[in-house]
Amino acid sequence: MSGQANHVPFDGQLYWLRKFYPRDRADLYFQRLYQGLDWRQEQLHIYGRWLKVPRLMAWYGDPGAHYRYSGVNHIPQAWTAELLNLRADVEAVCGQAFNSVLANLYRDGRDSMGCHADDEKELGNNPLIASLSFGESRLLRFRHTKTGYKLDVELGHGDLLIMAGELQHHWRHELPKTRKTKLPRINLTFRRIV
Repeated sequence: MSGQANHVPFDGQLYWLRKFYPRDRADLYFQRLYQGLDWRQEQLHIYGRWLKVPRLMAWYGDPGAHYRYSGVNHIPQAWTAELLNLRADVEAVCGQAFNSVLANLYRDGRDSMGCHADDEKELGNNPLIASLSFGESRLLRFRHTKTGYKLDVELGHGDLLIMAGELQHHWRHELPKTRKTKLPRINLTFRRIV
């Protein structure tokens, strides 16, 4: 990450590496992940109700990388060859080992992710999370919890976004729904469960 600009003005670190993968490699990874991961529509316990997640998800990682959020325990599936290759590339840039990845498939503009922070205790105090995007571009919106300051990032095909430092303590992020016609997008967030 040396030489990369921090994209948030305060309270954390956010590094955006556009076209981390060139188009031909990004196309290949998109197809293999789209066809090869075990996509599921989960239900999460949110505000006292069980709701269908508005996207498809898959959790992969080392055997002990269990992750619990919104009332659901996630037991990791074994790494695929593609995920291991992607993890190695991301680890080389981040200088950190990851033991798990959350994969999200946004099928169209109606699929979304609500406003949240990745601040579960399993992620440690100041987690470093590396987010890879493949497929259709989508808006990721960050909002500072005290000032209300907003930062919009349009993540494209092959982009890598790295969230680090105190970011998860002070910022929340979301991938909002859109009425624009959108093709599928895959997002992989590499994490270290402690």
